[in-house]
Amino acid sequence: MLDANVSKDVFYKFVKVNSYYKVGPGMYVSPDEIVDELLVLHKRCPNGVISHDEALYHYGFIDREPVEHTITVYSGYNASRLRRSGYKVYYVNKNLLDIGKTDVTDSFGNIIPVYDMERTVVDLVRNRSQFELQDFNTAMKEYIRRSDKNLIKLADYAKAFRLDKVLQKYLEVLL
Repeated sequence: MLDANVSKDVFYKFVKVNSYYKVGPGMYVSPDEIVDELLVLHKRCPNGVISHDEALYHYGFIDREPVEHTITVYSGYNASRLRRSGYKVYYVNKNLLDIGKTDVTDSFGNIIPVYDMERTVVDLVRNRSQFELQDFNTAMKEYIRRSDKNLIKLADYAKAFRLDKVLQKYLEVLL
């Protein structure tokens, strides 16, 4: 709004009169609008990628919607405000952040960055101690059942993250 030459006073008066509420820094919505929390997270952290629990749910690898929205950012990124706002933040080396990054349309019709299925499985294996055993097993089985899985891409990603031997053990059991 400030780019449109609207003063702060006029803007905040508009917000107050129309009962808008704040959903993030510089982001306000009407009370009759349903908030797309993933879009808000993406706008708050445009360099981050929606990942882990959120990606597992998006691909149907788990059946319950995550309580906390999850995002991956590069190591060194100051995500303290995101964590204070209730988001779960994962960190990776900057050169690994974009591996498997793709854009998807969420349930509100907005385009958001999410890791592809193979990167999601690699993240699952990388952080297996942070997942419930049942969710881990269900997600791995669901990936294996998928006809659109790409085991070659999965192996390449696992190698980039130095997880190829660990992943191989899990896949041997499932295949």
